[in-house]
Amino acid sequence: MMPASSYEFEYELKASPKVLYPYLSTASGLQQWFADKVTVQTNLGFNFFWDNENHPATIVHNKANKSFKLDFTKPDQAAQSACMEFKLDVSELSNTTYLVITDSASTFKSADDAQELWDYLTDKLKEIVGS
Repeated sequence: MMPASSYEFEYELKASPKVLYPYLSTASGLQQWFADKVTVQTNLGFNFFWDNENHPATIVHNKANKSFKLDFTKPDQAAQSACMEFKLDVSELSNTTYLVITDSASTFKSADDAQELWDYLTDKLKEIVGS
């Protein structure tokens, strides 16, 4: 398997970090827009289900209303980093919230494929939060 590429995307959201953060950092929030199903694995992670396949992830970093990082690296692929991070940045000038997504866990054929998927997912998130 090829090593994963890393992609970074930024989206403007018309919602505060306090409103957005639970959708990025909880099983119930992530299940609403990100995966078919999300269950709590332990205190340290989640099980994500897409197309009836389980993808366990460990929580690497969690800073309330700021950032949330997951590691999808499988034990047999330890040499490959497969992480996903959500960061919330608020512009001091416009008071606009930006969601910055760094994705090295997905195996896309091109940056356009990655962009298309994240555009679709963040549109779902925007719809949920009324952004």
